[in-house]
Amino acid sequence: MKRCLAAVLFLAGTSAALAQMSPVGVWRSVDDKTGESKAEIRIVDKAGALNGRIEKTLRKDAKPDAVCDECTDDRKAKPIAGLEIIRGGAKAEGRDVWEGGKILDPENGKEYRASFTPIEGGKKLEVRGYLGPFWRTQTWNRVQ
Repeated sequence: MKRCLAAVLFLAGTSAALAQMSPVGVWRSVDDKTGESKAEIRIVDKAGALNGRIEKTLRKDAKPDAVCDECTDDRKAKPIAGLEIIRGGAKAEGRDVWEGGKILDPENGKEYRASFTPIEGGKKLEVRGYLGPFWRTQTWNRVQ
């Protein structure tokens, strides 16, 4: 009985740890230049592809009714709260990185190729946006 209980607890702990090594969850984005928390983003897996929306803006100067004025696609003039900023991205075979997606910067309306890599046991997420041969990386923190 004790062995059975220990095995169940071990498997439960293992599956929880494995679930954390994924971009799925709620993340606090941090500006890589200022270190300021910008927003909380919820990333979900929809049929094997990532989808992420801004749940709430954290900037001190953020307007509650702000919209994406700089967006040029279907997100133009949509409220920042609830705005879909991550589209696509699938887990790379044999690696803990999700590639092939796109990420939108609502401040400038530009969309970048993106990769998402959980680090530090899934407590942080490296979010890298690419424009041609250039890239920029931010490290987001998981919201518990």
